[in-house]
Amino acid sequence: MPNKADQRQIKVIARNRTARHDYEIGETWEAGIELAGSEVKSLRERPSQITDTYCVVRGGQLWLVGMHIHPYTYSSAWGVDPDRRRRLLMHKRQIAYLDEKLRNKGTAVVPLQMYFDEHNRVKVQVGLGHGKKLYDKRHDLAARQVDRDIQRALKERSR
Repeated sequence: MPNKADQRQIKVIARNRTARHDYEIGETWEAGIELAGSEVKSLRERPSQITDTYCVVRGGQLWLVGMHIHPYTYSSAWGVDPDRRRRLLMHKRQIAYLDEKLRNKGTAVVPLQMYFDEHNRVKVQVGLGHGKKLYDKRHDLAARQVDRDIQRALKERSR
């Protein structure tokens, strides 16, 4: 008989599709996020957008900047600010490592996706990215196109 914990899967709230286009993502981490109760209810109600968000280190803490969470429909008029900075929860050593890496020019910590984990907690997957040049983006696009053409040719051949 399968265990209930095995049946639960992660439920993706939002993905940052432009992050892998604009940055060469190296390492990735999972971070918790500090939210108010009405914000969690709002994320269950409808997804948020994390395409223009980024992370900064201030005072030994990691902050998520630029994310908008819509106000919960049934909350009071005096709810939390939908555009406020939200603290990401990581170990102190990981934050110090990220702070050291962010001092290099062209690097950024970008959120890749936000999801509910198997225990229904909101998690954010962040990645350490190095900015791509325009020619790198063109090269990646050309490589994807070649792979697509090869797959099409193999599919036609197997018919």
